[in-house]
Amino acid sequence: MSGAKTFYVTTPIYYVNDKPHIGHAYTTLACDVMARFKRLDGFDVRFLTGTDEHGQKVEKSADAAGMSPQALADQNSANFRELAARLNCTNDDFIRTTEPRHIQAVQALWAKLVEAGDIYLGHYEGWYSVRDEAFYGEDELVAGPNGSKLAPTGAPVEWVKEPSYFFRLSAWQDRLLAFYEANPDCIAPQSRRNEVISFVKGGLQDLSVSRTSFTWGVPVPGDEAHVMYVWLDALTNYISAIGYPDVDGAYAKWWPADLHMVGKDIVRFHAVYWPAFLMAAGLEAPKRVFAHGWWTNEGQKISKSVGNVIEPNGLIERYGLDQVRYFLLREVPFGNDGDFSHRAMITRMNSELANDYGNLAQRSLSMIGKNCAGQVPARGPFTPEDNEMLGTAHGLVVKMRDAMDRQMFHEALEAAWVVIRAANGYVDRQAPWALKKTDPERMGTVLWVLAETVRNLALLTQAFMPDSSARLLDQLAVAPDARTLDRCGMAGALVSGTALPTPQGVFPRFVEEEGAA
Repeated sequence: MSGAKTFYVTTPIYYVNDKPHIGHAYTTLACDVMARFKRLDGFDVRFLTGTDEHGQKVEKSADAAGMSPQALADQNSANFRELAARLNCTNDDFIRTTEPRHIQAVQALWAKLVEAGDIYLGHYEGWYSVRDEAFYGEDELVAGPNGSKLAPTGAPVEWVKEPSYFFRLSAWQDRLLAFYEANPDCIAPQSRRNEVISFVKGGLQDLSVSRTSFTWGVPVPGDEAHVMYVWLDALTNYISAIGYPDVDGAYAKWWPADLHMVGKDIVRFHAVYWPAFLMAAGLEAPKRVFAHGWWTNEGQKISKSVGNVIEPNGLIERYGLDQVRYFLLREVPFGNDGDFSHRAMITRMNSELANDYGNLAQRSLSMIGKNCAGQVPARGPFTPEDNEMLGTAHGLVVKMRDAMDRQMFHEALEAAWVVIRAANGYVDRQAPWALKKTDPERMGTVLWVLAETVRNLALLTQAFMPDSSARLLDQLAVAPDARTLDRCGMAGALVSGTALPTPQGVFPRFVEEEGAA
C-alpha cells in the first residue's frame, strides 16, 4: 500500500493494577472501528494499544499480592492483550512500558527536555493521589469523611515532600493556547476542548516529573535516585512504538498521530502535558485527542466495591461479539456518558439488528433464492422510486465517512439505519411477492435494487460488525477483494446472473432464558 494516505490511531495504554472492564473495551473498540473503517477506505493504518506498567500504584498492588511488580505487570498485561483479541480488534502493535524499546525512548525524550532547559531539579511539596497518579492543588481538593481531603475524583490524597525534577509547564501557557487556536479540531468533543482551554487559561504550574519515594519506574538518566513520573513515561508510548528516538523510518511515516482516543478523565494529560512535552522536545503534537464519556450500569456508577463492574467477556458470551460491538457504539452519542442496561441491549438486538437489518437481508435474499434461480436477478429500467432507493444506498458512504472523521459513531450507524428503514419501506410498497405473478421482470428489478442496497450496507457496517457483515457479503457472492469502500455505489454493483449461496439468517432474535437477569 505504498503511497497510501496514512492514519495512526491509539488507545490510551491501560494500567495493569486492575482487570479489564467495559470502559477499556469501549475505548479499544472505538479505535478498532476507526482503524477498520480507514483501512477499508484506502488508508495505510497503524493501530496501537498496550499497557502502562510503572508507578507507585503497581508497586503497592504487587506488594499486597505478594508478587514482584514485573510479575504483576506480566500477568495483567496479558489480560489486556487477550481482551483486544476477544473483541476481534485489529491492533498492529501492543506496547508495554517495561519493554527496552520504550525505556530507551522515554530516556531519550527526557534528555531532549533537559537539553531544551525545560527540566530543573527542585523539591515537591503538596497533595498527591496514589490512585490517580496525579498531583492536586489545594483549591482542587474536596471534603472527605471525618475532615479528610480527597482528590476531585474522590481518591484519597496524601501530603508529599521530596526532591523532584520539574518540567517548566508554566512557560507553555501561551504556546498551548496558540496551538489550540491554530488547531480547532485538536481536542474533541467541544465540551472537553472548552474544559482544557479554561484549565490552561487559569494558569499552569510547573509539573513534578520524578519521584524518589518508590523505585518501580524508568530511572532518570544521570540521577538514578529518581524514577520518572508515570505520566511522562506512559504518554511516550505513542512515539516509542514507532521507533523514537529514531525520527526517520516508522516515526517519520506515522507521527504526528491522527487520533488519540482517551476517556474524559485523562484528557488533561493528553491535551495539556503531552503537547507541551512534545513541543519542548522539538516534536509535533498529535492532530486530535478525542475524550469519550463513562458508562454507568443500570443507572448506577460502576465500582468494584458495589460489585457492578461490567465484564466484557460475559457480555460477549451472552449476546454475541458483533452485537456487543454494535450496541456500545450505537447506544450513546460518542463523547457523552452512557448507561448500560441489559434491557436496552436486547431491544437494540431485536428491533434494529434482527427486525430491521436482518429481516431486510433475509427476505430480500430468500425471495431471490426462490424466484430468481438463486442468482443475482436481471434488472430492467429503473423507476423514480428505484433511483431514489439506490441513491440513498449509494450516498451512504459519504455520510458515514463524514461521521467517522468526527468520531460520531452513533451518527454513522444512524445514517445506515436510515437506509435500512427506507429499504424496508421500499420492499413493502413494491411487494415483489405480488409482482412474481403480475410482472416477473419488474420483480427482478426490485430484488436487484434490494440486493444492491444490502451490499452497500454490508460494506459499510464491516468496521462495526465485521463477522456479520462478512457473512452478508458472502451471501451476495462479493469477492474478498471487492469489499473496500471504493466499491460502494455503481463501481461495485452486483452483476446479474451471479450465482448466490442459499441465504442464512445473520442476526437472530435474542430470546431471554427463563430466570435470566
